[in-house]
Amino acid sequence: MAYTWSPSLETGHHVIDAQHKELIRTANELFDECAQGSAAEGQINKTVDFLVSYTKNHFTEEEALQKQTGYPDYENHCKMHADFLKTTTELVAELKQTGPTPVVINKLIRGIGDWLVTHIQQQDAKIAAHIRAPK
Repeated sequence: MAYTWSPSLETGHHVIDAQHKELIRTANELFDECAQGSAAEGQINKTVDFLVSYTKNHFTEEEALQKQTGYPDYENHCKMHADFLKTTTELVAELKQTGPTPVVINKLIRGIGDWLVTHIQQQDAKIAAHIRAPK
């Protein structure tokens, strides 16, 4: 399953959009590697480690932007990020323990890929609208 960057994912904030593109690209890379199975196992570990690290950095920057602009749903948004990181950590642990089984790959797609797309479209779009709103 590949996710394609589209205008529906754009927030209009160039830094956040660039980071979102990198997250989507890396998620796609992970899913491709998982489809290759054990042949790509060493690369899978590198990709998931990069994805987790990059996600943490992205969330830190996005949350700083929210604070800076007085985003009213900041606390709730931070909780969503924390929940995602917890889920991702659990999925990565399962992947590293069992390998890229079809069940784990499906969980990764739903838990990481689907979550990212939905979060960007529904939640991050609200942040962008808040930033663009006249003050």
